[in-house]
Amino acid sequence: MTNVEISYTYGMSPDESVMRGIDTIREVYGIRRLKFNEEARSVAVEYDATRLNPATIASLLRRTGLDLQ
Repeated sequence: MTNVEISYTYGMSPDESVMRGIDTIREVYGIRRLKFNEEARSVAVEYDATRLNPATIASLLRRTGLDLQ
């Protein structure tokens, strides 16, 4: 297992429906942690790089409705 942390910035702050979608990402095998920084408008995702890649992580975040930049 190779743990990697990647950060993404977002535009609009996530609303309730987006946060519910984020909860489903936490259940994806290989996702270890999600950490939001509201001041910087960023989300850091720690994941297993042997199972996932940055493009997949971005796709999962976009599916929730998060406004990735």
